[in-house]
Amino acid sequence: MATTLFFNIATLGGVDRKGRLRLQGSEMAQFETLDNAYLLVKDGRIADFGPMEQMPKFDDNVTKVDADGGTVMPSFCDSHTHIVNAGSREGEFVDKINGLSYAEIAKRGGGILNSADKLHEMSEDDLYEQSMKRVREVMFKGTGCVEIKSGYGLNTEDELKMLRVIKRIKETSPLKVVANFLGAHAVGRAYAGRQAEYVDLVINEMIPAVAAEGLADFVDVFCDEGFFTPEETGRILQAGAKHGMRGKIHGQELAPSGGVEVALKHNALSVDHLESMTDEDIAMMIGTETSPTALPGTSFFLNIPFAPVRKMISAGLGPAIASDYNPGSTPSGDMKFVVSLACIKMRLLPEEALNAATINGAYAMGLSADYGSIAIGKVANFYITHPIPSIAFIPYAYTTPVIREVYLNGERQN
Repeated sequence: MATTLFFNIATLGGVDRKGRLRLQGSEMAQFETLDNAYLLVKDGRIADFGPMEQMPKFDDNVTKVDADGGTVMPSFCDSHTHIVNAGSREGEFVDKINGLSYAEIAKRGGGILNSADKLHEMSEDDLYEQSMKRVREVMFKGTGCVEIKSGYGLNTEDELKMLRVIKRIKETSPLKVVANFLGAHAVGRAYAGRQAEYVDLVINEMIPAVAAEGLADFVDVFCDEGFFTPEETGRILQAGAKHGMRGKIHGQELAPSGGVEVALKHNALSVDHLESMTDEDIAMMIGTETSPTALPGTSFFLNIPFAPVRKMISAGLGPAIASDYNPGSTPSGDMKFVVSLACIKMRLLPEEALNAATINGAYAMGLSADYGSIAIGKVANFYITHPIPSIAFIPYAYTTPVIREVYLNGERQN
C-alpha cells in the first residue's frame, strides 16, 4: 500500500473539485490552481490535496517528496497520435519546401503509402523497439495518456502487426494507452483504383480480425477530399460499432467534406483535424457528445490554416488539442509546444489551451473519469516543474524545458 506525500508545491494546477468530464465554452477559461500546496498519492491514485498549512502529519511509513517550489500539473492527454510507424519522411519535408502540397505528395505515392511501404518491411519486434523510443520521448515531455492509431499497414496482416505493437506498448509502458484501428487511412497500393473493394476489405476482413484479437478500442476513418467519402466512412463506423469499437474521424482537414456530419450521425467520440471546419459544422456540434479535436502542430508543419478553435469555444463547444505525432505531417509529440501553438496561433488563453490538452483530451479518449485533472480518486499522472513564475509561463516559454520530474501511476519515471 504505497503512499507518497508531495509538499512545498508552489502551485497545484488543473484542480477539479466538481467531477467534470469535459469543459465547454466559457468553462474552458477556468483552470483552478492552489498555491503553496501538498498532494497525497496512495496506491497510484490521488488521495488528498490542500494548502500546506492544513497538511496532516504523516508517519515515517509515508514517502515524502519535496517539490521544492515547483508547479505540479496534470499530465497531458494526447488523443491523436501515430507513434507506431516505421521511420521518418524528411524527404517529403523538402518536397513541401519546394512547393508540393500534402495532397500532391500523396498522389505521387508518397505520404501515408510511403510509411506503409516501410512498415511492411519492418519486423514486429523492430517496430516495437522503434516506437517505444517515441513513447519514452513523449512521456518525458509530460504526456501521461495517449491514443495510438494504426493506419500504416493498409492490408490485414500489417494492420494487425501495428495493433499488436500497440498492445505491447499498453502492456509495457507506464503511459495509459488506447488503441485506434485506422485501416481506412488511405487505400492500400494493392487496391489502387479499386477503393470500393478496399472499403469492403476493411469492413469484411480487417474489422472482424481486429475484433477477434481484441486489439482496438476505437475505429477511425480519414474522411476527406481525396480519401474516403462520408458514405464509405459511415459504413466503416457502423461495422466497427457492431464489434464494440466506437468511431472517431479524421475530418475537414483538406476541405469541407462532410466529416462532421457523418461523425455526429454515428455518435463518434471525436472528429479530429477540422482545419476546414465551417460555421455550419460548429453549429451542428453544439449539444452533442462528439469532441472537436484540433491539431495545431499539423497546421504549423504543413503551413495550412489552423482549426477555428476560438469560434468553437465562443459557440459553447469544448475542443481538445492533440499532437498528431506522425512522420509525415507532424513529426513532434511535444504537447507543451502544442499548447503554445494553441495560444499563439489559435488565440486561446493559457487556461483554455491547458484544459484542451488535459481534461478535454482525456474526454476525447473516453478517459476523463480517471485522467486529465488533479482530483481525488483520479490516477496520479502529473509532472513537477522547475520553479516557474506562473501557469502562463508554460505556453509563453515555448521552447524552455520546464519539466523536472514525471510521475505516472504515482511513481517517478526514470
